[in-house]
Amino acid sequence: MTGLRRFLVTGGDPSPPVERCELCSTPIPAEHPHLVQIDERRMLCACVPCGFLFDNPGAGGGKYRRVPDRHLVDPDFAVTDAEWEALQIPVAMAFFLHNSPRGTVVACYPSPAGATESELELAAWDSGIGASALAGELRPDVEALLVRRDPPECLLLPIDACYRLVGLVRTHWRGFDGGTEAWKAIDDYVGELRERAQTVERKA
Repeated sequence: MTGLRRFLVTGGDPSPPVERCELCSTPIPAEHPHLVQIDERRMLCACVPCGFLFDNPGAGGGKYRRVPDRHLVDPDFAVTDAEWEALQIPVAMAFFLHNSPRGTVVACYPSPAGATESELELAAWDSGIGASALAGELRPDVEALLVRRDPPECLLLPIDACYRLVGLVRTHWRGFDGGTEAWKAIDDYVGELRERAQTVERKA
């Protein structure tokens, strides 16, 4: 995802350089919509009018999708050790998204080098986290499930929020275990996301 360079390099510094819409070149503020270019999995910064243009999934021949701004939480979420180990993820926090061009679910976990990506066995996904209430709400390519294993926690987030987390890890991580500063930054940021989130409505 190349369009979120300021998050991946600086961790979302509050005073980034002036940016421009990557579709029409209009100057844009620090807070602005993002689009995903589906085939290339590329994130684009957009002005408000261009963002509205791609609210319609069919706009632009379906090549772009606007990243929505919804945050959901499932307070009843739980994941067993066996379910997590079946996903073969070596860390205790990851985010999951549907990659529509490849027709699969991808796990990404933050690391000091950036987002490490792993393609999942669909059987392990479907019988575990993929069976959760939030997974049923997930919009392909533009939203992700941020999952922490201990204590169990699951948030449905815009994909750009997950890449902000990657930026925080790259900025603050020190040594093997990250250090106190890194984990405080991670906990504070996830706490902010949790406060914004609404409880998912369970379907009958």
